[in-house]
Amino acid sequence: MGSTTDKAKGLVNEGVGKAKQGVGKATNSPGLYGEGIAQERKGETQQFAGKTKDAVKDAVDKM
Repeated sequence: MGSTTDKAKGLVNEGVGKAKQGVGKATNSPGLYGEGIAQERKGETQQFAGKTKDAVKDAVDKM
């Protein structure tokens, strides 16, 4: 996956995760709330991977 794809998917997963947390909290569903936290973390990790790929590519390009 390219860095842009990683970052975009990460943003989507973060947003969906936050929404699940809100619904889980509103409906008193700890399972859905926990699922939202996990999905948000997945999104953060995907964004980090995309940013890392960008940094590595920039470093290689400067060589």
